[in-house]
Amino acid sequence: SCDGLNTLYCCLNMCMSGSATSCEECLLIHPSCAWCAQEDFGRGRTLTSRCDFSQNLQKRGCAARFIEYPTSSISILQNRPLSSKGSGSTQYDVVQIMPQKISLSLRPGDQTWFGLQVRQVEDYPVDLYYLMDLSLSMKDDLDTIRNLGTKLAQEMGKLTSNFRLGFGSFVDKNMSPFSYTAPKYQENPCNGYKLFPNCVPTFGFRHILSLTDKVDRFNEEVQKQMVSRNRDAPEGGFDAILQAAVCKDEIGWRKEAYHLLVFATDDVPHLALDGRLGGLVQPHDGMCHLNDKNEYSASTKMDYPSLALLGEKLAENNIFLIFAVTKRLYVIYKNFTALIPGTTVEILDQDSKNVIQLIITAYNNIRSKVELTVWDHPEDISLSFTATCQDGKPLPGLRKCADLKIGDTVSFNVSVEARSCPPRGTDQSFTIKPVGFKDRLEVAVDYQCDCGCSRIAQTNSSICSSIGTYNCGTCQCEPGYLGARCECQEGEASSMHLSACREAEGKQICSGRGECSCNQCLCYESEFGKIYGSFCECDDFSCARHKGILCSGHGECHCGECKCHAGYIGDNCNCSTETSSCISDDGQMCSGRGNCVCGRCQCTEPGAFGDTCEKCPTCPDSFQPECVSLFSLSETDDPGAVLCLYKTDNDCVMKFTYSEHVSGLSILAALQEPECGGGPDALTVLLAVVGSILLVGVVLLAVWKLVITIHDRREFARFQSARSRARYEMVRMIFLTISLHFVWTSFTISPSTRNARLIIKCLLFLSQSQASNPLYKQPVSTHFVETDFNMYGKSYNGGVH
Repeated sequence: SCDGLNTLYCCLNMCMSGSATSCEECLLIHPSCAWCAQEDFGRGRTLTSRCDFSQNLQKRGCAARFIEYPTSSISILQNRPLSSKGSGSTQYDVVQIMPQKISLSLRPGDQTWFGLQVRQVEDYPVDLYYLMDLSLSMKDDLDTIRNLGTKLAQEMGKLTSNFRLGFGSFVDKNMSPFSYTAPKYQENPCNGYKLFPNCVPTFGFRHILSLTDKVDRFNEEVQKQMVSRNRDAPEGGFDAILQAAVCKDEIGWRKEAYHLLVFATDDVPHLALDGRLGGLVQPHDGMCHLNDKNEYSASTKMDYPSLALLGEKLAENNIFLIFAVTKRLYVIYKNFTALIPGTTVEILDQDSKNVIQLIITAYNNIRSKVELTVWDHPEDISLSFTATCQDGKPLPGLRKCADLKIGDTVSFNVSVEARSCPPRGTDQSFTIKPVGFKDRLEVAVDYQCDCGCSRIAQTNSSICSSIGTYNCGTCQCEPGYLGARCECQEGEASSMHLSACREAEGKQICSGRGECSCNQCLCYESEFGKIYGSFCECDDFSCARHKGILCSGHGECHCGECKCHAGYIGDNCNCSTETSSCISDDGQMCSGRGNCVCGRCQCTEPGAFGDTCEKCPTCPDSFQPECVSLFSLSETDDPGAVLCLYKTDNDCVMKFTYSEHVSGLSILAALQEPECGGGPDALTVLLAVVGSILLVGVVLLAVWKLVITIHDRREFARFQSARSRARYEMVRMIFLTISLHFVWTSFTISPSTRNARLIIKCLLFLSQSQASNPLYKQPVSTHFVETDFNMYGKSYNGGVH
């Protein structure tokens, strides 16, 4: 029976198909597997038959007291209640996380969970250290903050009754190529600079005022300060941040207070490896190096710190870092906040006029959210978080709550699973703490990897033919011996033994991947992994892969199936159930416009895009006054602007561009007035259709008339031509008749030869003129003239007869 067990594992029965030949191996296969240590259980069966589901073992005759089936458990060691106020007589005992200590007893693969609560108490003490860039470009900012202490204390007094303030400054490493190193610049780096000819020598970091509640001291120290000068644009600010974080005693950080470090600058910082330009090859050691003058003594000895080291030391000392930078640097430092936990960035005016409001805004932003971090996380333990924020809805995969008010309590459920067993005697522990809090939850881990029956193992037991150790119901034979009671030697074989090594009749012995010896399969070794099973039918390398990695590196391969670690699902375990990457800045899953699938947002709202579907210029809920800047009828030259069309409820279409400002605001620029169109008018449509039909008819009629006219004109021209030809023919016949008559008369009156010839030539000329007429193409014959002359039987060839 498989009641109450995972269906997949039930159908596969990984316990039976595994390679377990001992109780410890059985417990590692799956948390549902149990081992029967009863001596007479399973005789005639293979060793692996002792490893099965607990219900199956009992049905097969194993007494409950012999079943080894450890489970994970949790013990709460310290659980003090949450405090409601931070200052006063109880400020040293303020509790903001509950419980404070627990102990976990984990069986590998057996997932368990525990809950914790976090509350940001009211009136909690605050330590603020103001770290300022004193390079030459910050001169006007220095003039602005000379009375900062008094004003800042007044504003912070509205938020906490216990406020302390400190001050430090930085420039850059006093070495080439970062600063001017010529002798004339040693005492005055501004020597020869006309705009500001006098300044103090270049320094890396200088701690000026330890944290104090005497704000007048802050004003006095700031007024004494003068700017300095370095050569290149980047500053050595990260050196200063690290020293301010790790020099706890010198700075005066209190354990029972919020630690705020304000970093004010107008340029980019030098990063790790930049120091090699000056020959500094030694990485930063993360230690405090302040000398007697409270100056950073290792500035010219070690490289700049890396972002990872910076984040580690800030988190280790519970410090919230606030980048106060000018507008042009906002994007750069915003990217830093993604790499350094507990960091925020605010835009600083060119002369730092808004520094007080900036600090208040950043402080309120810090107090409005709670984010958990894990320290000393063991590699073989999987952790998965589910947050329950103010709305009461569980958010799987999320370890952060935002938009909180001071005094709100949020809850987190933490799922824990051990993937393997560490070496015996290894103690494991880890810590869960909110970012920037001194409070933490300490978790001690114990592993359920050993069976209780192993404590009474018998060496050289008679049950094992005196050549093996009897342990948890089985014999562990000496080398060279096999069998349930060590009764066989390696190499012995018989037909009975061979039949027991076939999974079914007709199948290969040991699945073709092992040898049968003494009723058992001895599986071959493989370079790809382990082959196991009663019939060598399983292995740990024939599972689905992702990008060539078995089970995506997030699971274990068991007999062709991936067993995913906590936080991953899928056939190849490539799909993460973590949803923190899908949470938008407003705390919603995919901004409420999509679904989180495998750790990534799939936007379902038309027009939505971005990593968390946060960009949606056509969504009705995106037009919020506090996050959108509107500009009417303007052209944009931003190459990153997106052209959008938006259809309003009254069917008007508006064209506009969408872009994002460096401050995080969305900018919408309308390109033209909305185009509004109503529904079509029925009468207009009818008239348009009738008019179109009439127009087409008129055009066709005009074409027909034109064709008829052209045809008629051609026929009339042809008629006129025929008529002219007939008239001319009639005139010609009349003329010829008269001419012949004249010739005849002439011959009768004066038949002289000369006159006759003259007359004949005239007649021939007339005939040729007719032939040349374009209206008559047929030649005119003159043979009738000759006929008329010959008809009288006379000859006129030169004489008179």
